[in-house]
Amino acid sequence: MTNSETRPLLQWSAAMAMSGTIGAVVLESGAAAPAVAFARCFVGGTLLVLWCLARGWLPAWRPSKRDLGLAVLGGLFLVGNWVLLFASYALSSISVSTVVYHTQPLILVGLAAAFLGEKVAKSHLVRAAIAFGGVTLISLSAHGEDGKPVQLAGIGLALGAAVLYAGASFVAKQLKHIRPHLLAAVQTTVGAVLLAPVLLVTPLPTAPRELLWLVLLGTVHTALMYVLMYASIGKLPTTTVALLSYLYPVVAVLVDVAFYGHRPTWPEALGMLAVLAAALSPQRGGQSAKNAQVSRATDPCGTRTPARRS
Repeated sequence: MTNSETRPLLQWSAAMAMSGTIGAVVLESGAAAPAVAFARCFVGGTLLVLWCLARGWLPAWRPSKRDLGLAVLGGLFLVGNWVLLFASYALSSISVSTVVYHTQPLILVGLAAAFLGEKVAKSHLVRAAIAFGGVTLISLSAHGEDGKPVQLAGIGLALGAAVLYAGASFVAKQLKHIRPHLLAAVQTTVGAVLLAPVLLVTPLPTAPRELLWLVLLGTVHTALMYVLMYASIGKLPTTTVALLSYLYPVVAVLVDVAFYGHRPTWPEALGMLAVLAAALSPQRGGQSAKNAQVSRATDPCGTRTPARRS
């Protein structure tokens, strides 16, 4: 494997592993979900804006009213998705919420069929049935760290987050011509402005340790993670991206088991495997898996990734 192949592979793997530790960072911060989302938007968005300024992308951007409106709408979906997902961690568990959240690729296909007229293959319907059957199995069998069944509200919030994520990705499909770093900077800025008034009700923590967790979320798990993803995904085959994307939920489950005492039951584990197998398996299409390329994919943060350049 050449250096040109190894570097994007390591970058994407690192980004997915970082994603898997987001739940732990959110819980350790001790802050309410809206405050955590604000911190992520403010810190991460500021760094992304500075990155875009340094690269000269922001000064050269001249968006139309349509593009700006869609970018703002996508930002609303993206931030709402974070709030719901972060809130779900405390009501279920990191692993349960993360796995249920990964139904979003299937929801996105449904949105594309409903609003763009894209055809839905029978195989997708089968995968959707398997995934949501897995969610049902998780809902009936999962237990929290106290040994009690997880709250269905937590699973509902994770599903709601998946719907909003799919909405953000759907909007991003209409903005394929905008550089993804720039779109992410705009959307996180929108999120910071939108969530700032919420701090009157759910303020940021005052303890230095808790604030450091939020700074970590904004710097490492947002700005750095976005840069790593966008620098790598367009250079990797679709099958490689799909395979390494499993690092996100797998790391989340391992963190939950190792540090928060979560012990999945066998039915719960089976449900998790069903969701991940159905939602993250690469699509079979006319192009061979070996030669498949990422052309207009979406990333785990809900924004568009760049086309692969030859």
